[in-house]
Amino acid sequence: MDVTRTEVKSRGAAKASRGSAARLGLMAVPVAFFGVFFAYPVAAIVARGLKVDGGWRFGRIAEVLGDSAIRHVLWFTTWQALVSTALTLLIALPGAYVFARFDFRGKRTLRAVVTVPFVLPTVVVGTAFLALVGRGGLLDELWGVRLDTTVWAILLAHVFFNYAVVVRTVGGLWAQLDPRQEEAARMLGASSLKAWRKVTLPALAPAVAAAALMVFLFTFTSFGVVQILGGPTFSTLEVEIYRQTSEIFDLSTAAVLTLVQFAAVGAVLAVHAWTVRRRETALRLVNPSVTARRPRGAGQWALLAGVLATVVLLLVLPLAVLVERSFHAPGFAYYKELTADDSGIFLVAPIEAVRNSLEYAVTATAIAVVVGGLAAAALTRRDAGPLGRVARGFDALLMLPLGVSAVTVGFGFLIALDEPPLDLRASWILVPLAQALVGVPFVVRTMLPVLRAVDARLREAAAVLGASPWRVWREVDLPMVRRALLIAAGFAFAVSLGEFGATVFIARPDHPTLPVAVARLLGHPGDLNYGQAMALSTILMVVCAVALLVLEGMLPQSRSSTGGTPVDRTGEF
Repeated sequence: MDVTRTEVKSRGAAKASRGSAARLGLMAVPVAFFGVFFAYPVAAIVARGLKVDGGWRFGRIAEVLGDSAIRHVLWFTTWQALVSTALTLLIALPGAYVFARFDFRGKRTLRAVVTVPFVLPTVVVGTAFLALVGRGGLLDELWGVRLDTTVWAILLAHVFFNYAVVVRTVGGLWAQLDPRQEEAARMLGASSLKAWRKVTLPALAPAVAAAALMVFLFTFTSFGVVQILGGPTFSTLEVEIYRQTSEIFDLSTAAVLTLVQFAAVGAVLAVHAWTVRRRETALRLVNPSVTARRPRGAGQWALLAGVLATVVLLLVLPLAVLVERSFHAPGFAYYKELTADDSGIFLVAPIEAVRNSLEYAVTATAIAVVVGGLAAAALTRRDAGPLGRVARGFDALLMLPLGVSAVTVGFGFLIALDEPPLDLRASWILVPLAQALVGVPFVVRTMLPVLRAVDARLREAAAVLGASPWRVWREVDLPMVRRALLIAAGFAFAVSLGEFGATVFIARPDHPTLPVAVARLLGHPGDLNYGQAMALSTILMVVCAVALLVLEGMLPQSRSSTGGTPVDRTGEF
Protein backbone atom coordinates (compact mmCIF):
# COMPACT_ATOMS: atom_id res chain seq x y z
CA MET A 1 0.00 0.00 0.00
CA ASP A 2 2.86 2.39 0.87
CA VAL A 3 4.51 1.68 -2.48
CA THR A 4 1.25 2.37 -4.28
CA ARG A 5 0.78 5.68 -2.49
CA THR A 6 4.35 6.66 -3.27
CA GLU A 7 3.84 5.87 -6.94
CA VAL A 8 0.59 7.87 -7.01
CA LYS A 9 2.28 10.86 -5.39
CA SER A 10 5.22 10.58 -7.77
CA ARG A 11 2.97 10.46 -10.81
CA GLY A 12 0.95 13.37 -9.50
CA ALA A 13 4.06 15.43 -8.93
CA ALA A 14 5.37 14.59 -12.40
CA LYS A 15 2.03 15.56 -13.93
CA ALA A 16 1.97 18.84 -12.01
CA SER A 17 5.54 19.54 -13.09
CA ARG A 18 4.69 18.92 -16.75
CA GLY A 19 1.63 21.15 -16.43
CA SER A 20 3.68 23.96 -14.89
CA ALA A 21 6.34 23.66 -17.58
CA ALA A 22 3.69 23.74 -20.31
CA ARG A 23 2.09 26.80 -18.74
CA LEU A 24 5.40 28.64 -18.54
CA GLY A 25 6.06 27.67 -22.14
CA LEU A 26 2.75 29.21 -23.21
CA MET A 27 3.68 32.41 -21.39
CA ALA A 28 7.04 32.72 -23.14
CA VAL A 29 5.82 34.24 -26.42
CA PRO A 30 3.42 36.81 -24.86
CA VAL A 31 6.04 37.84 -22.27
CA ALA A 32 8.67 38.31 -24.98
CA PHE A 33 6.21 40.23 -27.16
CA PHE A 34 5.21 42.64 -24.39
CA GLY A 35 8.77 42.97 -23.11
CA VAL A 36 10.19 43.99 -26.49
CA PHE A 37 7.32 46.01 -27.94
CA PHE A 38 5.79 47.54 -24.83
CA ALA A 39 7.99 47.60 -21.72
CA TYR A 40 11.18 48.50 -23.60
CA PRO A 41 9.75 51.46 -25.61
CA VAL A 42 7.88 52.89 -22.61
CA ALA A 43 10.95 52.56 -20.39
CA ALA A 44 13.00 54.31 -23.07
CA ILE A 45 10.71 57.36 -23.21
CA VAL A 46 10.52 57.58 -19.39
CA ALA A 47 14.30 57.39 -19.14
CA ARG A 48 14.66 60.09 -21.78
CA GLY A 49 12.50 62.41 -19.65
CA LEU A 50 13.89 61.70 -16.17
CA LYS A 51 17.54 60.95 -16.87
CA VAL A 52 19.84 63.94 -17.46
CA ASP A 53 23.63 63.73 -17.84
CA GLY A 54 23.66 60.15 -16.59
CA GLY A 55 21.69 60.97 -13.40
CA TRP A 56 18.05 60.41 -12.49
CA ARG A 57 15.86 63.40 -11.60
CA PHE A 58 13.42 61.70 -9.25
CA GLY A 59 12.78 64.99 -7.52
CA ARG A 60 10.88 66.00 -10.63
CA ILE A 61 8.07 63.61 -9.58
CA ALA A 62 7.30 65.64 -6.45
CA GLU A 63 7.50 68.89 -8.40
CA VAL A 64 4.99 67.76 -11.00
CA LEU A 65 2.55 66.22 -8.51
CA GLY A 66 2.76 69.36 -6.38
CA ASP A 67 1.32 71.43 -9.20
CA SER A 68 -2.36 72.16 -8.46
CA ALA A 69 -3.21 72.15 -12.17
CA ILE A 70 -1.79 68.63 -12.55
CA ARG A 71 -3.73 67.43 -9.48
CA HIS A 72 -6.92 68.81 -11.02
CA VAL A 73 -6.20 66.85 -14.21
CA LEU A 74 -5.65 63.68 -12.16
CA TRP A 75 -8.92 64.16 -10.29
CA PHE A 76 -10.96 64.83 -13.42
CA THR A 77 -9.38 61.88 -15.24
CA THR A 78 -10.31 59.50 -12.42
CA TRP A 79 -13.87 60.55 -11.69
CA GLN A 80 -14.95 60.93 -15.32
CA ALA A 81 -13.60 57.43 -16.04
CA LEU A 82 -15.58 55.98 -13.10
CA VAL A 83 -18.78 57.76 -14.12
CA SER A 84 -18.30 56.84 -17.79
CA THR A 85 -17.84 53.17 -16.86
CA ALA A 86 -20.91 53.09 -14.63
CA LEU A 87 -23.03 54.87 -17.25
CA THR A 88 -21.82 52.53 -20.01
CA LEU A 89 -22.69 49.43 -17.96
CA LEU A 90 -26.10 50.85 -17.06
CA ILE A 91 -27.00 51.57 -20.68
CA ALA A 92 -25.27 48.64 -22.41
CA LEU A 93 -26.12 45.66 -20.16
CA PRO A 94 -29.76 45.58 -21.35
CA GLY A 95 -28.37 45.55 -24.88
CA ALA A 96 -26.09 42.63 -24.01
CA TYR A 97 -29.12 40.69 -22.75
CA VAL A 98 -31.20 41.48 -25.83
CA PHE A 99 -28.45 40.41 -28.25
CA ALA A 100 -27.74 37.27 -26.20
CA ARG A 101 -31.29 36.03 -25.52
CA PHE A 102 -33.58 37.51 -28.16
CA ASP A 103 -33.92 36.51 -31.80
CA PHE A 104 -35.29 39.22 -34.07
CA ARG A 105 -35.05 40.31 -37.68
CA GLY A 106 -31.91 42.26 -38.52
CA LYS A 107 -30.06 41.09 -35.41
CA ARG A 108 -26.76 40.32 -37.15
CA THR A 109 -26.77 43.62 -39.02
CA LEU A 110 -27.58 45.56 -35.86
CA ARG A 111 -24.79 43.78 -33.95
CA ALA A 112 -22.32 44.95 -36.62
CA VAL A 113 -23.72 48.50 -36.48
CA VAL A 114 -23.28 48.54 -32.70
CA THR A 115 -19.58 47.73 -33.09
CA VAL A 116 -18.86 50.38 -35.72
CA PRO A 117 -18.51 53.30 -33.24
CA PHE A 118 -15.75 51.42 -31.45
CA VAL A 119 -13.45 51.57 -34.49
CA LEU A 120 -13.99 55.22 -35.32
CA PRO A 121 -11.03 57.50 -34.63
CA THR A 122 -11.70 59.38 -31.42
CA VAL A 123 -11.26 62.70 -33.21
CA VAL A 124 -14.16 61.75 -35.50
CA VAL A 125 -16.29 60.73 -32.51
CA GLY A 126 -15.62 64.09 -30.88
CA THR A 127 -16.47 65.96 -34.06
CA ALA A 128 -19.71 64.00 -34.53
CA PHE A 129 -20.88 64.75 -31.00
CA LEU A 130 -19.91 68.39 -31.36
CA ALA A 131 -22.23 68.52 -34.38
CA LEU A 132 -25.00 67.03 -32.25
CA VAL A 133 -24.64 68.87 -28.94
CA GLY A 134 -22.55 71.95 -29.78
CA ARG A 135 -23.41 75.39 -31.09
CA GLY A 136 -25.69 75.00 -34.12
CA GLY A 137 -25.96 71.25 -33.51
CA LEU A 138 -29.07 69.13 -33.68
CA LEU A 139 -30.06 69.63 -30.04
CA ASP A 140 -29.41 73.35 -30.29
CA GLU A 141 -31.58 73.68 -33.40
CA LEU A 142 -34.47 71.59 -32.08
CA TRP A 143 -34.64 72.51 -28.39
CA GLY A 144 -31.98 75.17 -27.83
CA VAL A 145 -29.93 72.77 -25.68
CA ARG A 146 -26.13 72.76 -25.74
CA LEU A 147 -23.97 70.24 -23.93
CA ASP A 148 -20.56 71.04 -25.36
CA THR A 149 -19.77 73.29 -22.40
CA THR A 150 -20.56 70.50 -19.89
CA VAL A 151 -19.03 67.16 -19.00
CA TRP A 152 -22.15 65.36 -20.30
CA ALA A 153 -20.92 65.61 -23.88
CA ILE A 154 -17.76 63.71 -22.88
CA LEU A 155 -19.69 61.09 -20.89
CA LEU A 156 -22.18 60.42 -23.70
CA ALA A 157 -19.37 60.19 -26.25
CA HIS A 158 -17.64 57.62 -24.03
CA VAL A 159 -20.82 55.55 -23.85
CA PHE A 160 -21.13 55.81 -27.65
CA PHE A 161 -17.54 54.62 -28.04
CA ASN A 162 -17.62 51.76 -25.50
CA TYR A 163 -21.18 50.41 -25.87
CA ALA A 164 -19.91 47.54 -28.05
CA VAL A 165 -17.33 46.50 -25.44
CA VAL A 166 -20.07 45.55 -22.97
CA VAL A 167 -22.47 44.12 -25.56
CA ARG A 168 -19.91 41.83 -27.16
CA THR A 169 -17.85 40.88 -24.08
CA VAL A 170 -20.77 40.22 -21.72
CA GLY A 171 -23.22 39.17 -24.42
CA GLY A 172 -20.73 36.67 -25.85
CA LEU A 173 -20.72 34.68 -22.60
CA TRP A 174 -24.38 35.36 -21.75
CA ALA A 175 -25.46 33.79 -25.04
CA GLN A 176 -23.73 30.53 -24.08
CA LEU A 177 -25.11 30.20 -20.54
CA ASP A 178 -27.67 27.41 -20.24
CA PRO A 179 -30.99 29.17 -19.44
CA ARG A 180 -32.36 25.98 -17.87
CA GLN A 181 -30.27 26.62 -14.76
CA GLU A 182 -32.16 29.85 -14.11
CA GLU A 183 -35.45 28.14 -15.03
CA ALA A 184 -34.74 25.42 -12.47
CA ALA A 185 -34.29 28.07 -9.77
CA ARG A 186 -37.66 29.61 -10.66
CA MET A 187 -39.32 26.20 -10.52
CA LEU A 188 -37.98 25.84 -6.96
CA GLY A 189 -39.79 29.01 -5.95
CA ALA A 190 -37.34 31.80 -6.69
CA SER A 191 -38.63 34.94 -8.33
CA SER A 192 -37.28 35.91 -11.75
CA LEU A 193 -35.14 38.65 -10.19
CA LYS A 194 -33.78 36.38 -7.46
CA ALA A 195 -33.05 33.57 -9.92
CA TRP A 196 -31.14 35.99 -12.13
CA ARG A 197 -29.27 37.46 -9.17
CA LYS A 198 -28.35 34.09 -7.64
CA VAL A 199 -27.68 32.03 -10.78
CA THR A 200 -26.97 34.15 -13.86
CA LEU A 201 -25.24 37.18 -12.35
CA PRO A 202 -22.48 35.17 -10.58
CA ALA A 203 -21.80 33.35 -13.85
CA LEU A 204 -21.60 36.65 -15.73
CA ALA A 205 -19.49 38.41 -13.08
CA PRO A 206 -16.11 37.71 -14.73
CA ALA A 207 -17.30 38.97 -18.13
CA VAL A 208 -18.94 42.06 -16.56
CA ALA A 209 -15.78 42.80 -14.59
CA ALA A 210 -13.65 42.36 -17.72
CA ALA A 211 -15.88 44.72 -19.71
CA ALA A 212 -15.90 47.29 -16.90
CA LEU A 213 -12.12 47.09 -16.67
CA MET A 214 -11.66 47.69 -20.40
CA VAL A 215 -14.15 50.58 -20.43
CA PHE A 216 -12.46 52.20 -17.44
CA LEU A 217 -9.01 51.91 -18.99
CA PHE A 218 -10.21 53.35 -22.30
CA THR A 219 -11.94 56.30 -20.63
CA PHE A 220 -9.07 56.81 -18.18
CA THR A 221 -6.76 57.36 -21.17
CA SER A 222 -9.32 59.22 -23.29
CA PHE A 223 -7.67 61.60 -25.72
CA GLY A 224 -9.47 62.65 -28.91
CA VAL A 225 -12.94 62.90 -27.35
CA VAL A 226 -11.75 65.10 -24.48
CA GLN A 227 -9.47 67.12 -26.76
CA ILE A 228 -12.42 68.20 -28.91
CA LEU A 229 -15.34 68.24 -26.45
CA GLY A 230 -13.44 69.26 -23.32
CA GLY A 231 -11.88 72.41 -24.70
CA PRO A 232 -9.81 74.38 -22.20
CA THR A 233 -12.03 73.37 -19.27
CA PHE A 234 -11.56 69.59 -19.14
CA SER A 235 -8.30 67.70 -19.62
CA THR A 236 -7.32 64.06 -18.98
CA LEU A 237 -3.87 62.64 -18.32
CA GLU A 238 -3.63 61.58 -21.96
CA VAL A 239 -4.40 65.08 -23.20
CA GLU A 240 -1.91 66.56 -20.75
CA ILE A 241 0.84 64.12 -21.81
CA TYR A 242 0.24 65.06 -25.43
CA ARG A 243 0.34 68.76 -24.59
CA GLN A 244 3.54 68.43 -22.56
CA THR A 245 5.20 66.34 -25.29
CA SER A 246 4.08 67.97 -28.53
CA GLU A 247 3.38 71.58 -27.57
CA ILE A 248 5.59 72.41 -24.57
CA PHE A 249 8.30 69.78 -25.28
CA ASP A 250 8.58 69.02 -21.56
CA LEU A 251 9.50 65.31 -21.63
CA SER A 252 10.19 65.22 -17.88
CA THR A 253 6.61 66.18 -17.00
CA ALA A 254 5.28 63.76 -19.62
CA ALA A 255 7.44 61.00 -18.11
CA VAL A 256 6.10 61.68 -14.60
CA LEU A 257 2.52 61.60 -15.84
CA THR A 258 3.25 58.30 -17.62
CA LEU A 259 4.51 56.84 -14.32
CA VAL A 260 1.33 58.08 -12.63
CA GLN A 261 -0.70 56.24 -15.27
CA PHE A 262 1.30 53.10 -14.58
CA ALA A 263 0.61 53.35 -10.85
CA ALA A 264 -3.10 54.01 -11.32
CA VAL A 265 -3.56 51.22 -13.86
CA GLY A 266 -1.58 48.81 -11.67
CA ALA A 267 -3.85 49.56 -8.72
CA VAL A 268 -6.98 49.05 -10.83
CA LEU A 269 -5.68 45.74 -12.18
CA ALA A 270 -4.82 44.55 -8.67
CA VAL A 271 -8.34 45.31 -7.44
CA HIS A 272 -9.79 43.60 -10.50
CA ALA A 273 -7.73 40.44 -9.92
CA TRP A 274 -8.65 40.35 -6.22
CA THR A 275 -12.40 40.69 -6.80
CA VAL A 276 -12.68 38.30 -9.76
CA ARG A 277 -10.21 35.57 -8.84
CA ARG A 278 -12.73 33.31 -7.09
CA ARG A 279 -15.81 34.12 -9.16
CA GLU A 280 -14.98 32.04 -12.23
CA THR A 281 -16.46 28.56 -12.03
CA ALA A 282 -17.26 25.74 -14.39
CA LEU A 283 -20.41 26.63 -16.32
CA ARG A 284 -22.89 24.72 -18.42
CA LEU A 285 -22.39 26.12 -21.91
CA VAL A 286 -24.75 25.60 -24.83
CA ASN A 287 -24.97 26.68 -28.44
CA PRO A 288 -25.91 30.39 -28.53
CA SER A 289 -28.33 29.81 -31.40
CA VAL A 290 -30.59 27.66 -29.21
CA THR A 291 -30.71 30.10 -26.28
CA ALA A 292 -32.05 33.00 -28.36
CA ARG A 293 -35.78 33.16 -29.01
CA ARG A 294 -38.37 35.72 -30.04
CA PRO A 295 -39.49 38.08 -27.27
CA ARG A 296 -42.52 37.00 -25.28
CA GLY A 297 -44.94 39.29 -23.52
CA ALA A 298 -45.24 43.04 -23.36
CA GLY A 299 -42.28 43.40 -21.00
CA GLN A 300 -39.77 41.71 -23.31
CA TRP A 301 -41.05 43.55 -26.37
CA ALA A 302 -40.76 46.84 -24.42
CA LEU A 303 -37.17 45.96 -23.46
CA LEU A 304 -36.32 45.22 -27.10
CA ALA A 305 -37.92 48.50 -28.19
CA GLY A 306 -35.98 50.41 -25.52
CA VAL A 307 -32.66 48.90 -26.60
CA LEU A 308 -33.41 49.62 -30.26
CA ALA A 309 -34.30 53.23 -29.39
CA THR A 310 -31.06 53.59 -27.44
CA VAL A 311 -29.04 52.23 -30.35
CA VAL A 312 -30.74 54.59 -32.81
CA LEU A 313 -30.43 57.74 -30.68
CA LEU A 314 -27.03 57.15 -29.12
CA LEU A 315 -25.16 55.20 -31.80
CA VAL A 316 -26.86 55.55 -35.19
CA LEU A 317 -27.63 59.28 -35.02
CA PRO A 318 -23.99 60.42 -34.69
CA LEU A 319 -23.04 58.04 -37.51
CA ALA A 320 -25.84 59.43 -39.65
CA VAL A 321 -24.46 62.93 -39.13
CA LEU A 322 -21.10 61.84 -40.51
CA VAL A 323 -22.66 60.17 -43.54
CA GLU A 324 -24.92 63.15 -44.26
CA ARG A 325 -22.01 65.60 -44.14
CA SER A 326 -19.96 63.45 -46.50
CA PHE A 327 -22.63 64.06 -49.17
CA HIS A 328 -22.94 67.84 -48.68
CA ALA A 329 -21.12 68.56 -51.94
CA PRO A 330 -23.07 67.70 -55.12
CA GLY A 331 -22.03 64.88 -57.39
CA PHE A 332 -20.12 62.91 -54.71
CA ALA A 333 -17.40 65.56 -54.94
CA TYR A 334 -15.82 64.72 -51.58
CA TYR A 335 -15.50 61.05 -52.50
CA LYS A 336 -14.07 61.85 -55.94
CA GLU A 337 -11.39 64.06 -54.39
CA LEU A 338 -10.16 61.09 -52.35
CA THR A 339 -8.59 59.66 -55.51
CA ALA A 340 -6.47 62.79 -56.13
CA ASP A 341 -2.94 63.10 -54.76
CA ASP A 342 -2.37 66.83 -55.37
CA SER A 343 -3.78 68.19 -52.10
CA GLY A 344 -0.35 68.69 -50.52
CA ILE A 345 -1.47 66.91 -47.34
CA PHE A 346 -0.52 63.36 -48.40
CA LEU A 347 2.20 61.82 -50.54
CA VAL A 348 -0.42 59.49 -52.00
CA ALA A 349 -4.14 59.70 -52.76
CA PRO A 350 -6.20 59.57 -49.53
CA ILE A 351 -8.09 56.53 -50.81
CA GLU A 352 -4.84 54.52 -50.44
CA ALA A 353 -5.43 54.67 -46.69
CA VAL A 354 -8.24 52.11 -47.07
CA ARG A 355 -5.92 49.43 -48.47
CA ASN A 356 -3.21 50.28 -45.94
CA SER A 357 -5.62 50.00 -43.01
CA LEU A 358 -6.94 46.63 -44.15
CA GLU A 359 -3.45 45.20 -44.60
CA TYR A 360 -2.30 46.48 -41.23
CA ALA A 361 -5.49 45.30 -39.48
CA VAL A 362 -5.28 41.76 -40.86
CA THR A 363 -1.64 41.45 -39.76
CA ALA A 364 -2.35 42.97 -36.34
CA THR A 365 -5.31 40.64 -35.82
CA ALA A 366 -3.20 37.58 -36.62
CA ILE A 367 -0.53 38.71 -34.13
CA ALA A 368 -3.10 39.53 -31.44
CA VAL A 369 -4.95 36.21 -31.82
CA VAL A 370 -1.74 34.16 -31.60
CA VAL A 371 -0.25 36.10 -28.67
CA GLY A 372 -3.59 36.51 -26.88
CA GLY A 373 -4.62 32.91 -27.48
CA LEU A 374 -1.39 31.60 -25.96
CA ALA A 375 -1.80 33.96 -23.02
CA ALA A 376 -5.42 32.92 -22.41
CA ALA A 377 -4.45 29.23 -22.56
CA ALA A 378 -1.68 29.86 -20.02
CA LEU A 379 -4.10 31.63 -17.67
CA THR A 380 -6.84 29.00 -17.87
CA ARG A 381 -5.67 27.09 -14.78
CA ARG A 382 -5.89 28.82 -11.40
CA ASP A 383 -2.89 27.64 -9.38
CA ALA A 384 -1.94 28.53 -5.83
CA GLY A 385 1.60 29.25 -4.70
CA PRO A 386 4.40 30.99 -6.61
CA LEU A 387 3.18 29.93 -10.05
CA GLY A 388 -0.27 31.31 -9.31
CA ARG A 389 1.23 34.66 -8.31
CA VAL A 390 3.33 34.71 -11.46
CA ALA A 391 0.21 34.01 -13.54
CA ARG A 392 -1.71 36.83 -11.86
CA GLY A 393 1.14 39.24 -12.52
CA PHE A 394 1.24 38.04 -16.11
CA ASP A 395 -2.52 38.66 -16.42
CA ALA A 396 -2.07 42.22 -15.17
CA LEU A 397 0.79 42.81 -17.62
CA LEU A 398 -1.48 41.97 -20.54
CA MET A 399 -3.89 44.77 -19.64
CA LEU A 400 -1.31 47.54 -19.25
CA PRO A 401 -1.40 48.69 -22.90
CA LEU A 402 -5.03 49.73 -22.43
CA GLY A 403 -4.10 52.02 -19.55
CA VAL A 404 -0.86 53.56 -20.77
CA SER A 405 -0.71 56.63 -22.96
CA ALA A 406 -0.72 55.74 -26.64
CA VAL A 407 1.30 58.92 -27.15
CA THR A 408 3.99 57.47 -24.89
CA VAL A 409 3.96 54.15 -26.74
CA GLY A 410 4.21 55.87 -30.13
CA PHE A 411 7.14 58.08 -29.09
CA GLY A 412 8.72 55.08 -27.38
CA PHE A 413 8.65 53.11 -30.64
CA LEU A 414 10.48 55.93 -32.43
CA ILE A 415 13.12 56.25 -29.72
CA ALA A 416 13.72 52.60 -28.82
CA LEU A 417 13.25 50.70 -32.08
CA ASP A 418 15.79 52.58 -34.17
CA GLU A 419 18.97 50.54 -33.70
CA PRO A 420 19.97 47.01 -34.77
CA PRO A 421 18.79 44.35 -34.16
CA LEU A 422 15.48 46.18 -33.62
CA ASP A 423 15.75 48.93 -36.22
CA LEU A 424 12.12 48.87 -37.32
CA ARG A 425 11.34 52.54 -37.87
CA ALA A 426 11.36 52.13 -41.64
CA SER A 427 9.52 48.81 -41.59
CA TRP A 428 5.79 48.45 -42.31
CA ILE A 429 5.46 45.88 -39.49
CA LEU A 430 5.83 48.61 -36.85
CA VAL A 431 2.22 49.75 -37.28
CA PRO A 432 0.53 46.33 -36.86
CA LEU A 433 2.82 45.60 -33.88
CA ALA A 434 1.56 48.76 -32.15
CA GLN A 435 -2.04 47.93 -33.06
CA ALA A 436 -1.68 44.35 -31.80
CA LEU A 437 -0.59 45.65 -28.38
CA VAL A 438 -4.12 47.01 -27.91
CA GLY A 439 -5.79 44.00 -29.52
CA VAL A 440 -4.20 41.33 -27.29
CA PRO A 441 -6.06 42.38 -24.09
CA PHE A 442 -9.39 42.05 -25.92
CA VAL A 443 -8.49 38.57 -27.12
CA VAL A 444 -7.50 37.48 -23.60
CA ARG A 445 -10.48 39.03 -21.82
CA THR A 446 -12.93 37.57 -24.36
CA MET A 447 -11.51 34.03 -24.43
CA LEU A 448 -10.48 33.57 -20.79
CA PRO A 449 -13.96 33.39 -19.14
CA VAL A 450 -15.06 30.76 -21.67
CA LEU A 451 -11.84 28.75 -21.36
CA ARG A 452 -12.15 28.70 -17.58
CA ALA A 453 -15.77 27.66 -17.89
CA VAL A 454 -14.80 24.43 -19.66
CA ASP A 455 -15.10 21.48 -17.26
CA ALA A 456 -11.56 20.28 -16.49
CA ARG A 457 -12.83 16.70 -16.34
CA LEU A 458 -13.31 16.77 -20.12
CA ARG A 459 -9.61 17.50 -20.60
CA GLU A 460 -8.65 14.85 -18.05
CA ALA A 461 -10.84 12.24 -19.75
CA ALA A 462 -9.28 12.99 -23.13
CA ALA A 463 -5.79 12.75 -21.61
CA VAL A 464 -6.61 9.40 -19.95
CA LEU A 465 -7.71 8.10 -23.35
CA GLY A 466 -4.24 8.92 -24.69
CA ALA A 467 -4.73 12.32 -26.30
CA SER A 468 -1.68 14.59 -26.42
CA PRO A 469 -1.95 18.13 -24.92
CA TRP A 470 -2.21 19.55 -28.47
CA ARG A 471 -5.00 17.13 -29.36
CA VAL A 472 -6.81 17.87 -26.07
CA TRP A 473 -6.77 21.56 -27.00
CA ARG A 474 -7.87 20.85 -30.57
CA GLU A 475 -10.62 18.34 -29.73
CA VAL A 476 -11.92 19.68 -26.38
CA ASP A 477 -11.11 23.37 -25.86
CA LEU A 478 -11.14 24.76 -29.39
CA PRO A 479 -14.67 23.61 -30.38
CA MET A 480 -16.03 25.17 -27.19
CA VAL A 481 -14.21 28.48 -27.51
CA ARG A 482 -14.35 28.95 -31.27
CA ARG A 483 -17.18 31.45 -30.94
CA ALA A 484 -15.23 33.42 -28.35
CA LEU A 485 -12.16 33.19 -30.60
CA LEU A 486 -14.07 34.69 -33.54
CA ILE A 487 -15.49 37.44 -31.33
CA ALA A 488 -11.97 38.14 -30.05
CA ALA A 489 -10.64 38.28 -33.62
CA GLY A 490 -13.41 40.72 -34.53
CA PHE A 491 -12.51 42.95 -31.60
CA ALA A 492 -8.81 42.85 -32.51
CA PHE A 493 -9.61 43.71 -36.14
CA ALA A 494 -11.90 46.57 -35.09
CA VAL A 495 -9.35 47.98 -32.66
CA SER A 496 -6.64 47.83 -35.32
CA LEU A 497 -8.79 49.68 -37.85
CA GLY A 498 -9.49 52.53 -35.44
CA GLU A 499 -6.20 52.79 -33.50
CA PHE A 500 -4.93 56.35 -33.70
CA GLY A 501 -2.87 57.42 -30.67
CA ALA A 502 0.29 55.42 -31.41
CA THR A 503 -0.20 54.99 -35.16
CA VAL A 504 -0.19 58.72 -35.82
CA PHE A 505 3.49 58.85 -34.78
CA ILE A 506 4.78 55.76 -36.60
CA ALA A 507 2.70 55.47 -39.80
CA ARG A 508 4.84 56.38 -42.80
CA PRO A 509 3.73 59.46 -44.81
CA ASP A 510 3.30 57.33 -47.92
CA HIS A 511 1.31 54.65 -46.02
CA PRO A 512 -1.27 56.48 -43.86
CA THR A 513 -4.05 54.58 -42.14
CA LEU A 514 -7.68 55.68 -42.26
CA PRO A 515 -7.68 57.28 -38.77
CA VAL A 516 -4.42 59.10 -39.48
CA ALA A 517 -5.74 60.34 -42.83
CA VAL A 518 -8.96 61.57 -41.20
CA ALA A 519 -7.04 63.40 -38.48
CA ARG A 520 -4.76 65.10 -41.02
CA LEU A 521 -7.72 66.25 -43.11
CA LEU A 522 -9.51 67.58 -40.02
CA GLY A 523 -6.33 69.44 -39.06
CA HIS A 524 -6.38 71.49 -42.27
CA PRO A 525 -9.02 74.21 -42.69
CA GLY A 526 -11.47 74.27 -45.55
CA ASP A 527 -14.77 72.68 -46.46
CA LEU A 528 -13.11 70.33 -48.97
CA ASN A 529 -10.74 68.86 -46.39
CA TYR A 530 -13.54 68.54 -43.83
CA GLY A 531 -15.79 66.85 -46.38
CA GLN A 532 -13.06 64.41 -47.37
CA ALA A 533 -12.54 63.58 -43.69
CA MET A 534 -16.24 62.78 -43.37
CA ALA A 535 -16.09 60.70 -46.58
CA LEU A 536 -13.12 58.69 -45.28
CA SER A 537 -14.92 58.22 -41.95
CA THR A 538 -17.95 56.89 -43.82
CA ILE A 539 -15.74 54.47 -45.75
CA LEU A 540 -14.17 53.35 -42.46
CA MET A 541 -17.64 52.66 -41.04
CA VAL A 542 -18.66 50.67 -44.12
CA VAL A 543 -15.45 48.62 -44.12
CA CYS A 544 -15.91 47.81 -40.45
CA ALA A 545 -19.58 46.92 -40.86
CA VAL A 546 -18.83 44.59 -43.79
CA ALA A 547 -15.99 42.91 -41.89
CA LEU A 548 -18.16 42.40 -38.83
CA LEU A 549 -21.06 41.06 -40.91
CA VAL A 550 -18.69 38.52 -42.46
CA LEU A 551 -17.54 37.60 -38.97
CA GLU A 552 -21.12 37.21 -37.76
CA GLY A 553 -21.76 34.86 -40.69
CA MET A 554 -18.80 32.73 -39.59
CA LEU A 555 -20.07 32.22 -36.04
CA PRO A 556 -21.00 28.59 -35.29
CA GLN A 557 -24.62 27.70 -35.90
CA SER A 558 -26.79 25.03 -34.39
CA ARG A 559 -26.78 21.64 -36.10
CA SER A 560 -30.40 21.03 -35.33
CA SER A 561 -33.51 22.92 -34.49
CA THR A 562 -34.14 21.07 -31.28
CA GLY A 563 -33.91 22.54 -27.81
CA GLY A 564 -30.84 23.67 -25.95
CA THR A 565 -28.43 20.78 -26.27
CA PRO A 566 -25.55 21.05 -23.82
CA VAL A 567 -21.96 20.74 -24.90
CA ASP A 568 -21.01 17.05 -25.04
CA ARG A 569 -17.63 15.47 -24.35
CA THR A 570 -16.07 16.47 -27.66
CA GLY A 571 -17.33 20.03 -27.48
CA GLU A 572 -19.79 19.69 -30.37
CA PHE A 573 -23.22 21.24 -30.04
